[in-house]
Amino acid sequence: MIIAIREKNKITEPQDAYKILQAILDSENEIDRDKEHFWSIGLGTNKVIKYLELVSLGNLNCSIVHPREVFRMAIMKGVDSLILAHNHPSGEINPSKEDIRITTNLVKTGDIIGIKVIDHIIIADSMFYSFKEQGLL
Repeated sequence: MIIAIREKNKITEPQDAYKILQAILDSENEIDRDKEHFWSIGLGTNKVIKYLELVSLGNLNCSIVHPREVFRMAIMKGVDSLILAHNHPSGEINPSKEDIRITTNLVKTGDIIGIKVIDHIIIADSMFYSFKEQGLL
């Protein structure tokens, strides 16, 4: 599901993406906020958002993420890079082993097709964790 962005937002740091995604979560009903969401943000060469897509809406503690779905829109829109993001309804901010495994696979996929994954952000309890800031990307 493509999420409409009213302004041409530029992502210069992880907090920019976090603010947009937190606003999206805050606008949802309470039941959906308690589900794990996985988004991809496609960026042009100037780091302006070309699209923001909800790739997967899961349950309380997981969502299904596959490279095919993550990169489908990126290829169609011809983006330069991607920011990945998901929330942790549990409130735990640190990435799980599965989060790290999925991120590694998506980075490898991006390298093969020429679309760089520049960050993966986890949102939990009005905080965020950036793989890039923590040196994992």
